Amino acid sequence: MSRDNDLFLVTTADESTWPSEGSAILFLGEWCRLYKRKEVWEKLDAELVPYHWDDRNKLNEDYLYLSKLHETLLIELSQKLNEIHAVNYSERYWRILVGPWLGYFTQILFDRWSSIKQVLSQYDFSATLIFQGHEEDLVPNDMNSFMEFFQDDSWNHYIYSLFLKNSSGLNCIKKERKSTHAGSLDLSNPSAREVIKIKFRNFISGILKLFQKNNDAFLINTYLSIEDGLKLNFRLSQFPQLRERCLPENIKTDLNQRKWVLPGKNNLEFESCLRTIIPQQLPKIYLEGYSTLIIQTELMNWPQRPKFIFTSNNHYFDDIFKAWTAHKVEMGSPLLIGQHGGYYGIGKWSFTEEHEIAISDAFLSWGWSDENKPKVKPVGILKKMLPLNINHGIQPHLLLVNNINPIQSYHLYSCTISRQWLDYLNDQFRFVNSLTETLRNALIVRLHPQDLRWAPYCRWKDQFPAIQIDQGNADIMASIRISRIYVSTYNATTFLESLAMDVPTVIFWNPVHWELRNSAIPYFEELKRIGVFHETPESAAVHIDRVWNDVNVWWYRKDVREVLSCFKKTYCNIPMSLTQEIEETLKGFYRSKKNV
Repeated sequence: MSRDNDLFLVTTADESTWPSEGSAILFLGEWCRLYKRKEVWEKLDAELVPYHWDDRNKLNEDYLYLSKLHETLLIELSQKLNEIHAVNYSERYWRILVGPWLGYFTQILFDRWSSIKQVLSQYDFSATLIFQGHEEDLVPNDMNSFMEFFQDDSWNHYIYSLFLKNSSGLNCIKKERKSTHAGSLDLSNPSAREVIKIKFRNFISGILKLFQKNNDAFLINTYLSIEDGLKLNFRLSQFPQLRERCLPENIKTDLNQRKWVLPGKNNLEFESCLRTIIPQQLPKIYLEGYSTLIIQTELMNWPQRPKFIFTSNNHYFDDIFKAWTAHKVEMGSPLLIGQHGGYYGIGKWSFTEEHEIAISDAFLSWGWSDENKPKVKPVGILKKMLPLNINHGIQPHLLLVNNINPIQSYHLYSCTISRQWLDYLNDQFRFVNSLTETLRNALIVRLHPQDLRWAPYCRWKDQFPAIQIDQGNADIMASIRISRIYVSTYNATTFLESLAMDVPTVIFWNPVHWELRNSAIPYFEELKRIGVFHETPESAAVHIDRVWNDVNVWWYRKDVREVLSCFKKTYCNIPMSLTQEIEETLKGFYRSKKNV
């Protein structure tokens, strides 16, 4: 897999790292070739490295390996942070606080490392460019900024450079890095209207806190509706509160505090690299800014001894909440995590699901359970999802809802990863090409509101200039109301919500990219039997054409209703009283705790 002529390795889409004209280029991955710069890279003498995780068996094996490695590293990092900060917290404390970053970072680093190892072993290339200097700018401040860093060319170029600079026989052309703040947050000033809203919320929040008790249950971003949130607070005999998310302070990097290495045993070369890079990349709020973070939690005026903590969203990116929660859990407060979307209980494997179950005392699912995961408590869909009471059979549109994933990998779950999104997009094009002219004229393609550097709108317009596209900014409920059939194309929240609302739904995806866990397969086989689930875009298009003129006959057929009822009860159940279900789950949880 080599050329006679010399190849120059390019690792990112940053064109300042590309060679001058006339050099043959080896692009490390599809992320180097941005669609909006197609007119530039199409003219180049270039070769593209195949993506290592296109081998899904390798992906599955790597995920299992990385899951075990994560547990080992978490123990090591917990001990090291206890030592650095002169504290003695449990592994669970640090799992809540740094676990999300460590899991994401380990999986991201393995992907970047694997791409470099592949190109080093399979290609002959003569040179690459490496920036040097200002490394302190490439250390994320917190989890939120890290999520922007991993999508940034400057940060990824730096990571690839760490793996390349010590490679023997490789000409690393070194260039001074300009000061950069990769993935910097948009700190633009809020509008006057937003300022008024913030002041009003703060005023109401201040009044409500006068009625807060020190042992109140702490509820934040639970996904409950306002009505259900009020009911739950009433059942708990407490006043509702407005909980605001606050950002951690920006901390200055101190490279002298990062001159340490995790001490574990390195069984593979990657583990040695990772144990060296973790201290260099650990978000500042967990190291230099840890004492500042703790002070911020103490200023939040939240309950001192909450009877329990319940969230469905803040346990990943809200570092102030995580630090406060970790401390309260250490003192004995139970942590309840609510399922915050689809995929849970369905996809073959997922870091986020495993993490949430690991940190929680109880995980409130939308209906599914697992005998091997006793913390999972089937409560029902937490969002307010009621039938729309619309005759969809007479509505004019066919709504196709599209997904987007980052151009480079992040945390792992069984889905399209990096370059594979192009395969997913091609499936969408195949679906449209398989539609009759009547259906194509009725079609609305709804894109994800984020671009994530894939330029999906441009790709769609280049392929189908006349197609009707919603760029994800319109109210999706308004689009659903005027749609006869809702077409879901990936394993996530969308089809669970449409089914919960009893909207005629057709699902299709490539089972190679969206692997199901064994317990979910029988349910999807049943959905396949009644025409709801399809494994090819052509099959979905044929079925839609078959039922289009009388959707209601198909959707309300007895066997279809029976299958849908069974599926919804397991994965998107709407209980008679959600707050009562939650309260009963809490009572059962406390009874089990007393019996331990």
